Amino acid sequence: MIDLDNLRHNVALLAGRAPAAATMAVVKADGYGHGAVEVARAALEAGATWLGSCSLAEALALRGAGITAPTLAWLDPPGTDYAPGVEQDVDLSVASIRQLDEIADAARRAGRTARVHLKIDTGLSRNGCPPDVWPALVDKAAATPEVRVVAVWSHLACADEIGHPATDAQAERFDDAYRAAVAAGLDPMRHLANSAALLTRPDLHFDLVRPGIAVYGLNPVPEPFDLRPVMTFRSTVALTKRIAAGESVSYGLTWTAKADTTLALVPVGYADGVPRALSNRMRVLLAGARRPVVGRVCMDQVVVDCGDDPVAEGDEVVLFGTGAHGEPTAREWADTTGTIDYEIVTGMYRPRVARTYR
Repeated sequence: MIDLDNLRHNVALLAGRAPAAATMAVVKADGYGHGAVEVARAALEAGATWLGSCSLAEALALRGAGITAPTLAWLDPPGTDYAPGVEQDVDLSVASIRQLDEIADAARRAGRTARVHLKIDTGLSRNGCPPDVWPALVDKAAATPEVRVVAVWSHLACADEIGHPATDAQAERFDDAYRAAVAAGLDPMRHLANSAALLTRPDLHFDLVRPGIAVYGLNPVPEPFDLRPVMTFRSTVALTKRIAAGESVSYGLTWTAKADTTLALVPVGYADGVPRALSNRMRVLLAGARRPVVGRVCMDQVVVDCGDDPVAEGDEVVLFGTGAHGEPTAREWADTTGTIDYEIVTGMYRPRVARTYR
């Protein structure tokens, strides 16, 4: 279940922390597993004025759903046909002269000017133009009539580690890149702040902030903020049975009952986003109490030890949620498996997991 009221609350809170900047809600990867179209509409209702996608295909899916807000697409391979994006007013990121040429060609074919954001690599060493190539890129962009340079942007590596010196170093490189763009005759806006920088570095808000994970109520920094998780993962009990002491459970028989007990079978597994690494390490909320999942997580099912408590087929099982009712959270799953909560919620983007919206 996706709680759109919680999402609206988060977006309003984030936009309020950067009042001088526009807010881009990042809805890549199908809205971090929450549903890009529904999330985008709710975020725009709550005060976001931009949307961020990874690929052009993701941006065009938003356009196909009737969403016309400014939308940036920032990562596609060589040979991508950008003409549909130009035709649909999708802003396109540019990190190389080759990419600039491809977009300019697409603009000529579309008969329209392409809106581009020039991306500088300030130290993350992923996407982005290397500093030594940057002067040539901004000069060519300024001389290319088929494109309009809307912005200069970059992405931070360590903003979630408050006080990390890399953030200041990246900010200095970003400023140098922006000044070079202005010297080339461009008049771009600037955007650098992700969720963590939005929350902790107001000096880096510039003209536009790009919250991603915080939109979905997951806090990327140690400081507390009133962010409300948006996703709750629920299932139901498919079968209950009693087993005797000494009987074991699931593949490999890695758990053995110490006493007679009731087991509840829940029809979700690693094909539905439950990490196999949580085998014998997770709990669920069932019949008013946290109860352990015992034995290995299977492709399609997990088994819950309920002791002597009454449970019934059809009872609701909460695998993770906001934590407000005692249920586990996505952060707990992440901490247990040694990953980040981004991976947990995005991992819910699976064909067998049905999303409902509140």
